[in-house]
Amino acid sequence: MKKQYLECGRTQLALAMAGAMAMMQGAPVAAQTVPVPLASPSTQTMPVVTVVGTTPLTGLGMPLTEIPAAVQIVGAREIEAQHPNTITDYLAQNVTGVTLNSSQGNPYQPDVNYRGFTASPLLGTPQGLSVFQDGVRINEPFGDVVNWDLLAQSAIERIEVMPGSNPLFGLNTLGGAIAITTKSGRDNPGGSVEVEGGSFGHRSMVFQQGGQNGNFDYFVTANDEADQGWADHNPSRVKQLFGKVGYTDAHTAIGLSLTAADNDLQGTQTIPRSFLDNPRQAYTYPDVNQNRAIMLNLTGKHDFSDALQLSGNAYYRHYNNDNTSSNVNNDYGSIGPLTGQIDLTTANNTRSVIAQDSYGFAVQLSATGKLAGMNNQLTAGVSGDFANARFSQYYQDAQFTADRETVGTDNYTLQTDASTRNSNLGVFVSDTLSLTRTVALTASARYNHASVNIEDLTGTQPLLNGSNSFSRVNPALGITYNPVSWLTAYASYNEGMRTPTAIELACADPAAPCSLPNDFIADPALKPVISRTFEAGARGTLTSAFHWSGAIFRTDLHDDIAFVSSNGASSSTGYFQNVGTTRRQGFELNARGQSGPLAVTASYTYLRATYQSSFVEQSASNSSANAQGNVTVNPGDRIPGIPQNTLKLRFDYAATSKWNMGTNVLYRSSIFARGDENNQDVNGQIAGYFVVDLDTTYQVTKQLQVFAHLNNLFDKRYADFGILGENFFNGPGHSFSGNDVTNEQFLGMGAPRGFWVGLRYAWK
Repeated sequence: MKKQYLECGRTQLALAMAGAMAMMQGAPVAAQTVPVPLASPSTQTMPVVTVVGTTPLTGLGMPLTEIPAAVQIVGAREIEAQHPNTITDYLAQNVTGVTLNSSQGNPYQPDVNYRGFTASPLLGTPQGLSVFQDGVRINEPFGDVVNWDLLAQSAIERIEVMPGSNPLFGLNTLGGAIAITTKSGRDNPGGSVEVEGGSFGHRSMVFQQGGQNGNFDYFVTANDEADQGWADHNPSRVKQLFGKVGYTDAHTAIGLSLTAADNDLQGTQTIPRSFLDNPRQAYTYPDVNQNRAIMLNLTGKHDFSDALQLSGNAYYRHYNNDNTSSNVNNDYGSIGPLTGQIDLTTANNTRSVIAQDSYGFAVQLSATGKLAGMNNQLTAGVSGDFANARFSQYYQDAQFTADRETVGTDNYTLQTDASTRNSNLGVFVSDTLSLTRTVALTASARYNHASVNIEDLTGTQPLLNGSNSFSRVNPALGITYNPVSWLTAYASYNEGMRTPTAIELACADPAAPCSLPNDFIADPALKPVISRTFEAGARGTLTSAFHWSGAIFRTDLHDDIAFVSSNGASSSTGYFQNVGTTRRQGFELNARGQSGPLAVTASYTYLRATYQSSFVEQSASNSSANAQGNVTVNPGDRIPGIPQNTLKLRFDYAATSKWNMGTNVLYRSSIFARGDENNQDVNGQIAGYFVVDLDTTYQVTKQLQVFAHLNNLFDKRYADFGILGENFFNGPGHSFSGNDVTNEQFLGMGAPRGFWVGLRYAWK
């Protein structure tokens, strides 16, 4: 049968991509499909074609049967049905291979891990996932961090999770890419107001409205949310705005969107095990993170014919981060080299400010046709991303109060003032050739050229000035086999690259560890990280109500960059270094079935993340460290923070036509703490855990919905992150005791049981 593509409209495309999730990964979405006419217009047969995007930009897309990867897609309806507190909570509960780490102690700023790779808001975390919003890479150029709090959940139309080192998604795609598509008024007419309140002083109001007038459409959503946090000194205030206007005719679509956020987030640091008598308490405080961002994104596409499409975008983004951190003075009790006096300052406050402007473009041409008599689809394009950032850091001496608050004893003094310039250029091409009716071959490649320039603005650190550039061609090859309509098998190999960030290049000396964000210094050069991923799998259906999939994968990182902890009480004290080869390998199994009103989704991930090269790191708080505070990491040692086993279950039950109930069950196995890279610390692993969440919706009328959700039903006390460090608070009531310091395992605790209820009123 000749394969044809039909411009179905964005609504049908969204339904098709939602169906891909159910077909491929068994995620809790309804299997929606797009009927595409056969070659003969007189026939009544309507085969199912599910279309999947293969690049960050809008293109012709590819049939699911020709995608050699275990891509997962989540639609807005599936997210809204569960009413999660944050979009990252939804990913952790429903998307195969995704876990969270509470390294910062704020629910809006978790580390998102996928197959052992991270997209984190914490500056200095080695990033391995690229994240896109409507084709714009939103990893911040300064540090490659991802600020999950900057995009309103109500603006999301769908999320596509692409595994592996797909070179088409550019830099930082070591273990996967997450592509977010936002809503439009054409696909989301009408509006709604939603209010919610509940545990931990949480309250929120969400407004959205979309509409269409002829060829023009618009969509706007705003969110105002406040939360006192489950722990002490842990409030959040989140204000988000998203708007889009668009024009669409038979051949052209243009959209202009605005994304803005103004958020104040306070975190609680990890706490030592000896503090678990009250897991709500803070180790030290305050720790305040202020995120401000605004982004304009112009997108467009034009169909020259049914077989030729040009698409592109251009964007401008301004980002400002103001971070204040409370810290123990690690020099307490030492003798000053200049004064000869004993340092009795117990604490310090560090303030870091990042002001960043970034802009860029991408252009892509997609074409379908014949090659040597075989169906062929070609995609080629270019992209450029540029950014200027200024990083300033200030230091203030402080003293601790009885409850470990840091109170400044003098004014802030400037310690670091530097500017950075990032430039990333890429040229990419991908071609899918249908060798037969059942076999399709996809070959891709991308050339990346990246440069990072650093300039000292203080005049006191001239060795900091420097220019670093990196370039490479990254290839990919995949094959799919569809012997029957209900079975697809595939295999793929791809490569990616991550360049060292400015913060990594300036904090790579073990003799001068950084407390991130921290002073830039003249450090040894770092090599770029090269990833190589193999994946093979299959997916299919047993009946129309039962879908399954499975995949095995291995990603090797060469010259991997790791944040190596050094002696200290903070989770951010250490330095960066190339640590040779690391490996993430494992398998995934997924199934989804439905019988009457009950639908069940299950997924299991086995992931073994290990070092494959030996290296020596400084980790004096590790009980196995030698007299110099060093430990030796050997091949086969597990990488901290990554669980080997993750099990997810989702039960959906339609009690009546108006009342739905859902349950999420999550199991994560044990992990090692950061600083225990050799897996030999006496504290051992951080225990695994089960968590059960409940949600329900009741449709009172067509317009009015009541919903509720309960997290951590059994009020389990658990930790999802850990690090080794020094505890300076062993005095009465956990007061400061600079002469009685102990090495302990510090834990990032999960939230206790919480309950929220809300109302949603919608109109056409």
